[in-house]
Amino acid sequence: HSGHLRSTNRMIFLMDLQMMLLDVIYFILRSSLRAVLRPRTKPIDGELVLITGAGGGLGRLFAQEFAKHGAEVVLWDVDGGSNEQTAKLVRRLGGKAQAYTVDVTNKEEVYRCAQLVRQDAGRDVTMLVNNAGVVAGKRMLDCPDELMERTMKVNCHALFWTVKAFLPQMKAQNHGHIVTIASVLGLFSTACVEDYCASKFAAVGFHESLAHELLAEEVKGVKTTLVCPYIVNTGMFEGCKIREEVEVLLPPLEPQYCVEQAMNAILVDQPLVCIPRLTYLPVISRALLPWEANVVTYRFMGSDKCMYPFIDTTSGQESRQ
Repeated sequence: HSGHLRSTNRMIFLMDLQMMLLDVIYFILRSSLRAVLRPRTKPIDGELVLITGAGGGLGRLFAQEFAKHGAEVVLWDVDGGSNEQTAKLVRRLGGKAQAYTVDVTNKEEVYRCAQLVRQDAGRDVTMLVNNAGVVAGKRMLDCPDELMERTMKVNCHALFWTVKAFLPQMKAQNHGHIVTIASVLGLFSTACVEDYCASKFAAVGFHESLAHELLAEEVKGVKTTLVCPYIVNTGMFEGCKIREEVEVLLPPLEPQYCVEQAMNAILVDQPLVCIPRLTYLPVISRALLPWEANVVTYRFMGSDKCMYPFIDTTSGQESRQ
């Protein structure tokens, strides 16, 4: 009897293995086709989209792009003045926007404002864009502990509080979308930004684990998108520079281009997007090549010391994305 059971289990295992391999081939082919033939975008008119860090460069552009697609936007930022300015720009486009001054590192404030948004809007948030991000801009041994802690709180801890505030309603309705604006420095690293890299690696890990949880629970209506952009011209990494000959191929991103590429991914429920596509290469090389091989590649590109000009010129005041 036990021999028959083992034989049956072995057959089930082999069948599952075969199905898994077929699925892997299917998804590789589908992704390859999607890179050439753009899939149909989903309509988001009428969605209630909450954006953190909405007063900054990328957050402001995200608010405008979502409004252009007919979504109502809820804007959260610790800087009330710049956040209200974003709201005015959205309204000027004919969109609906509500601005709230919120410190996303304060979980009680996040939960309280989440309830307030629900009351004011008369409905639940259906899309959450975790965009708020900061960098201290100091070498680790020179950086005040408070700045390093704040980097972790804004770039990582805040994700827990916002998702806990809005995910239950999305799951209950089996409808929603969670977007995490991380960084390529959450997939590979460089020198002198230990706190930032740690926070973005944490953000990537948080997002991927959450995505796996939703898939394991078969909550198919709640989508996730992880956005990992290269350095964006928002002043966040002012002065950062790689080798001149390489920078021709990999210049800092214009904010509008970055947001448009992110929106393209969000609107087709793409799970991960690295911007530009060239930045997928160091992710692959990090996984496949020996550590020393990656180091010499970094040195050739000037990536090993690319943050030096930024670190050496910054006043030590945190920069926002």
